[in-house]
Amino acid sequence: MKFNKWTLGLAAVGLVSLASVVQAEEKPSSVMTSLSSTMLSGYVDTSAQWNMGTGNANNPKYAFGGAGKADGFNLNVVKLSLAKDPDATDKWGAGYKFDALFGPDANSFNTLSSTGGAGPKDFAIKQAYVDLKADIGNGLDLKMGVWDTIIGYEVFESGNNPNFTRSYAYTIEPTTHTGLLASYQVNEMIGLSAGIADTFGPTINGRANPPRAESSKTFLGSVSLTAPKDWGFIAGSTLYGCVIDGFNGGPGNVNQTSFYVGTSVNTPLKELKLGASYDYAGTPKSVGITSTYANAIDLYATYQVTEKLSLNGRGEYFSQSRNTGFGAPATTASPASGGVAFGLPAEVLALTATAQYDLWKNVISRMEFRWDHQASGENTGFAPVNAYGTGSGKRNAYEVIANIIYKF
Repeated sequence: MKFNKWTLGLAAVGLVSLASVVQAEEKPSSVMTSLSSTMLSGYVDTSAQWNMGTGNANNPKYAFGGAGKADGFNLNVVKLSLAKDPDATDKWGAGYKFDALFGPDANSFNTLSSTGGAGPKDFAIKQAYVDLKADIGNGLDLKMGVWDTIIGYEVFESGNNPNFTRSYAYTIEPTTHTGLLASYQVNEMIGLSAGIADTFGPTINGRANPPRAESSKTFLGSVSLTAPKDWGFIAGSTLYGCVIDGFNGGPGNVNQTSFYVGTSVNTPLKELKLGASYDYAGTPKSVGITSTYANAIDLYATYQVTEKLSLNGRGEYFSQSRNTGFGAPATTASPASGGVAFGLPAEVLALTATAQYDLWKNVISRMEFRWDHQASGENTGFAPVNAYGTGSGKRNAYEVIANIIYKF
């Protein structure tokens, strides 16, 4: 350790000891002590995509897909996360989490605050909340701020999903909320969550517009059931249900109701895991607006061939009412006109197969094949000639995608 001349002079006359100086200088400041428990993590998500055939200006518009990623190389998103978990030994501990997104998918995530202005900025706040523990019963966890939705089988982070591309089920779900979320683990088997938010999101600090009352909010609730350790091969399997109801910010200033039930099941073959989910989203009839709905059924299978190689499959059936725009850009047609949502036909069958091989440390590397089939008998497809969904369009879309993600 290097000492300045003043310190050495004081030590020479016996006024200070070098040992005490060493101890004082090695003691971290209060600022550094706080930062030492903050964790930095994130990832860089890239892909290369080939949409087979020609005429790929329009493609199935599942979330974070579309023509913008067809037939080329893509930077999808960069995520940076700062987090401090509440002290496990402190029954009234506190922490925080902040997730920031950069790149094209940040624009699609679209959490721009209500006063942030319009236009793409290649930046989004994914989560930003204060994490609190309350010494109530087994311990109550509270999140105040902006947090991920509690609904759905899949999540935004593609590396945490069995497949790279998202399902139509994910596409019709909300992604984030601004509000208060409480979670409570009743016992080993039962977990509960309940929350209140400004809207369905994703706009941060969004509000219900007049003539809606200021008290108009969105309410969330979920229950999770986990098979205990003594249930044999099925131990650890989960069943999850969730309901969200409230203001969705769409045409007619109407409420939306979304509900979900999903399960992840272990099998006697330890390498094989199965999953299934059902999603529903609907809005009621309002003045000048007809009622709408969209729903999706998904089946999942994962087989761990070796320590590094896994095979993942997903089959999906999606359907929607003719007058809805769930999960797609708004059409120029009124929701009451009977126009099919552009990019999301009335019925779709989709199959996705993914092979993942973890060749490099901290890297997810996988190849994926996806087939989307427009299943209804209507004269529509993935490239309708107008917003009303009439005209000729292709009924089948095929995609081959390489996905490379570095996680840190």
